[in-house]
Amino acid sequence: MAASPRPPRPATADAAPVRTPLLRLAVIAYGLLAAISLAWNGWAGRRWAYLDASASARGVDWGGDLAAGLAAAVAVIAVSQLITARTRWGAALAEELARALGPLTLFECAALAALSGFAEEAFFRGALQPRLGWLGASAVFGLAHVAPRRTLWPWTGFALAAGLLLGALFAATGNLVAPIAAHAAINAVNLRLLTRDR
Repeated sequence: MAASPRPPRPATADAAPVRTPLLRLAVIAYGLLAAISLAWNGWAGRRWAYLDASASARGVDWGGDLAAGLAAAVAVIAVSQLITARTRWGAALAEELARALGPLTLFECAALAALSGFAEEAFFRGALQPRLGWLGASAVFGLAHVAPRRTLWPWTGFALAAGLLLGALFAATGNLVAPIAAHAAINAVNLRLLTRDR
């Protein structure tokens, strides 16, 4: 004999709203973004990870490109932490972002950072920058990070500055290794710092 289903528990004022896990949404969104960039470059006959044919022929300097990306990440993380610690608007922005993100585990921070680092760089640098140039791709990157609330607008400015730096890394190295490493490291550390006490 099958057990009868339990009646649903009544909602209370203290009950937390059910959230769709951020990581699940990120897998879908970033998976689509990466697929679009790879398909766009494939359709155009371009190698997705390189700025141009000469960069593709040069290849990747794994040690140098990774070091450049991680050095850029350290600089950006240091500046963002300094802004958070020394300015009222930086502290308010960090608090607002932390509230919007909610609690995240270390694994979720790392996974979100890897997904965003790969997909956003494949699209904004790998697909857009060869077509729109450094400034154009950086501007679109900043616009993609426009937040609906005024309190998050400084984040858009930060994204624009980061986009300029990531685009410069792509232009300097000719491949996506440095920008992906920088982007993923920045997001991993900053996500963890924002959400560790939630």
